[in-house]
Order: sequence, then C-alpha cells, then structure tokens
Amino acid sequence: MANIKYWLKEPKNLIFMALIAVMLFMPFTLSLFRLTLLGKFICYAIVAIGIDLIWGYTGILSLGHGVFFGLGAYAMAMGMKMVATGGGLADFMKNGGLTSLPAIWRPFTSEPVAFALVVLIPLALAFFMGIMTFTNRIRGVYFSILSQALAWAFVTIFIGMQKYTGGTNGITGFTTVFGLKLSEPMTIVYIYYAAVVALFLVYVFATWLMSRQMGKLLIAIRDGENRTYFSGYDSSRYKTFIYCISAVLAGIAGALYVPFAGMISPREMDIAFSVEMVIWVAVGGRGTLIGAVIGAILVSVMKTGISETFPNIWSYFLGILFVCVVLFLPKGLMGIWDSIRGKMKSRQTKENESAAVEGGAA
Repeated sequence: MANIKYWLKEPKNLIFMALIAVMLFMPFTLSLFRLTLLGKFICYAIVAIGIDLIWGYTGILSLGHGVFFGLGAYAMAMGMKMVATGGGLADFMKNGGLTSLPAIWRPFTSEPVAFALVVLIPLALAFFMGIMTFTNRIRGVYFSILSQALAWAFVTIFIGMQKYTGGTNGITGFTTVFGLKLSEPMTIVYIYYAAVVALFLVYVFATWLMSRQMGKLLIAIRDGENRTYFSGYDSSRYKTFIYCISAVLAGIAGALYVPFAGMISPREMDIAFSVEMVIWVAVGGRGTLIGAVIGAILVSVMKTGISETFPNIWSYFLGILFVCVVLFLPKGLMGIWDSIRGKMKSRQTKENESAAVEGGAA
C-alpha cells in the first residue's frame, strides 16, 4: 500500500493516470473510425515505452524495432487468418501454387499457440541479437546500423516470400478476434479497452522496473558502460535483458494493432517506421516513460491530421518536427515540464530561506 501511495505521489504518474482516465472516456465521444485510430496510437505508445527503456534509460538506439512490432503482428494475424479459413489455405497461398498448408503456418491453427508466439518470436530474435552484439561489445552507431540492416532484411524476406506471407499486400481478411466478430462495432470497443489496460500494465511494469536496482544499473550503463563493466557488472547481460523486454513489448503492441488495422504488411517492419518510433520518444522526452506515451500519441495525432490535409508532404513536417526537437528541445516536451518544476522548487526554496532568515532576525 505504501508503494502505491509513493507511486501516485510522482507527478508524472499522476499525469499518466489522468491520461488513462481520458482514454477510458473516449468510446463515448469518438466515432468508431476515430476510436480505431486512437486504438492504434495506444499500441504505438506501448512500443514507445519499450523504446524509452532501451534508448532513454540504457542508451541503446535501435533503428529496427519495427521488426519486433511486425513479428508480433504477423503472429497475431496468422492465428486470426487460420480461424477465418478454418485451418485451410489462404488466397495468396493458392495463388502461389501451394496445395497444402505450409509447415510454418501449422502452429497458428491453435489460437493459444499463436498468442504465445506473439511473445516468443520477438523474444527469441531479440535474445539472439543481444547475445551476438552486446557480448561482442557492439554498441553506439554500429548497433544502430545493424538494427537498420535487420529491418531491411526482414522486409525483403517477407516481400519475397509472397506465397507464405502475402508479400507487399500482407495478410488480411480476418473475421474474428478472441471469439468476437470484427464486423460488430462493440468488438472494436472491447479491443480498445484491452489496449488501454495493456498500456496501463506496461507503464506500471516499466516504472516498477526502473525503480529497482535493475533500473539504476541500466542508467549507469547509459552514462558510463566501461565504468559499470569494470565495477564488476556484465553490462552485456543487462543490455540483452532490457532489449528482450523492449522487443516483447513491441510484439504485444503489434498483436493489439492488427484488429484495429484489419491487416498487417511488411510496411510495419520497414526502417521508416522504426525511425518514427524513435521520434515519438525524442519528442515526448527520453528517460521519462510518460514522455514516450505522450510523444507517441501526440506525434501520431499530428501525423494523421497533417496527412489528411497535406497527403503528399506530411513526411516533411515529421522530419522538421524531429529536427526542431533535437535542436531546441533536446529533452523533449517533458524537459519543459521538468524545467518549470525546477524553477518552482528553486523559488520555493528561496522563499523558505528568506522566511527563515527574517524569523531568526526577529
């Protein structure tokens, strides 16, 4: 109980709780189309928390996190597609000349297995990547380039294996999710609330993790990995651990994203989307968690509004926003909040000191 009271005393957590309260009210005010969009943005916020854990707190800049988002989404989509086809061949498989269900698809005929693979596939890939890179002391810009190469490779593979993955068109044609018909408007509302609950749980887990010794070690690795290593801590293990956590969060977000989008394609794995994830965290504020949530939702809302008004040049606005944040707001929007709080505390301290001096003189 004491921990809960302490958690609620943190202003950033109160902001998050207020944001969750607003989200819970949104189904009563938004149209189904806008609610679906907001559901996608909530999924993005879950990814952003994972990005903040590895970049904001640990100093690992991943420019290929769309791969984990896409893998979780594809696992979910494959399970939903098997339900829609009754375990039979999808249209793109028939068009590709397949006469029997590919072995890679057979585990997804079981919904529980498909849901488990949403977590296990991103986890396995992140663990392999972490062992291969962090153990060999690959870091900084070299890791960022490697993560970009990973995204490029997966996009190429998924596009090229059209008869197994649907190619550039991806996977579509879902009918149900968790036993609920997607044609029913209330199904989107239920999934929306599931996404809100998932965001809440992920945020609570992330704040708990960062409040433990693990969080302090991750920050120490960010600020001075060599010093942490020579202090007796194997930094590669901690970096692999948090990288896996971040990948799992991205996979879960991808799985929740599929019912909202009604499809999944390699576009969600490409480098541009991965870079956009980093922009969310940069705009909101690195190393704050709440900043990642606000940044993901705010940038996505701006992107939607601008793309609807200027469909051909919206990407330029996004790039300008990122450049402005890097140049003028290096700590993001939460940096402004911290600056205001710091000035208020400083003013209060001076007033208290002045009052103490006057009292002593009297």
